[in-house]
Amino acid sequence: MSEQGFTTKIVHSDRLLNLEYGAIHAPIHNSVPYGFADVQGLINVFQGTQPGHAYARSSTPTIDALQHKIKQMDNGIATLVFSCGMSAIVTAFLTLLKTGDHLICSRFLFGNTSSMLGTLEGYGIEVTFVDATDIEQVKAAQQQNTRMVFVETIANPATQVSALDEIGDFCAAQNFVYIVDNTITSSYLFDATTVKASLIITSLSKYVAGHGNALGGSVTDSGLFDWSTYPNIFPAYRTGDSQMWGMSQLKKKGLRDMGACISSQTAHLISVGSETMELRMQRQCENALVLAEFLEQHPKVNKVYYPGLKNHPQHETAKRLFKDFGAILSFDLIEGEDCCALLNKLKIVISATHLGDNRTLALPVAPTIYHEMGLLTRQEMGISETMIRCSIGIENTADLIADFEQALA
Repeated sequence: MSEQGFTTKIVHSDRLLNLEYGAIHAPIHNSVPYGFADVQGLINVFQGTQPGHAYARSSTPTIDALQHKIKQMDNGIATLVFSCGMSAIVTAFLTLLKTGDHLICSRFLFGNTSSMLGTLEGYGIEVTFVDATDIEQVKAAQQQNTRMVFVETIANPATQVSALDEIGDFCAAQNFVYIVDNTITSSYLFDATTVKASLIITSLSKYVAGHGNALGGSVTDSGLFDWSTYPNIFPAYRTGDSQMWGMSQLKKKGLRDMGACISSQTAHLISVGSETMELRMQRQCENALVLAEFLEQHPKVNKVYYPGLKNHPQHETAKRLFKDFGAILSFDLIEGEDCCALLNKLKIVISATHLGDNRTLALPVAPTIYHEMGLLTRQEMGISETMIRCSIGIENTADLIADFEQALA
């Protein structure tokens, strides 16, 4: 049988786990503890020599079903899910880096990730921010103590596209852990294993869940990094298959020790929502391109930021790497126009923070999600003081255009 399509694999993922009673969805297991008729089984699960569940902070059958589904999406060898995207990112950094290590990081980052990296520096981990669209800047940042490179696929909100394949080749040659945050593209638009990503991070709250009703994050190991060469793996986790050493450390430190765990109820919501991801993203990407082209021609709009536009600096990179151009766009109004007044006139579009929702959301960037980092950092990230960011939903295209048209008028 030929390789199945993206959605076919996802909608049949649960039932192929041989669930009880012929169920097609994995049930919600709310139990926190798990009992064993033979105590040796409990010992074996604790020591990792036998699969199973001992305590819900580390795993439940419902969480396992979601992890299996995300692993299929990401084309990886193992996935862990967390309470939100930020907990997945924090876990990756704090469990795999130590004081004295050096991290090369894209300058174009989600605001909370950027803030977290400031915290990381307080722990004695060096961070160098670079223009990740330029491989030469990434290479120039290398130091003797460099351990890791972290990038996002498409930056939020100014939509810069990282030089993902070139960075992947560089990391492979230098044996650096290469972490790709695939949230804005998602595994449907971009297979991060094709650029040699070591770990793939996704905020499941966004396009995977899709309905704005569940928080979650994931880390997937692509199987492309040799963890036996990585010096920061604790001796206790250097047992068994070395391919799993990284994930073992992430699970023990991030879930067991730090408690960044997701509930079974939330895991179930994300799992069910994920079944329509391809259908939703197709519509969202179509809407985003039509709206970007409309805004680009409007006399009250100064600039539109969207990789699908031919004048976008990384349009060809996005066209080469991604299945489509994503559903995030931003724009600047001409001088004298008030972005808040415009947002207040929109009737369908909701003024709210969040991405990947079925509904189109918009907000003024500088005074909200990037206010804390200050003017200079915003300028370095390509964020203007009047930028409006839009997360495009699945509404009928004509209705979205009409809403922006009346608001701009």
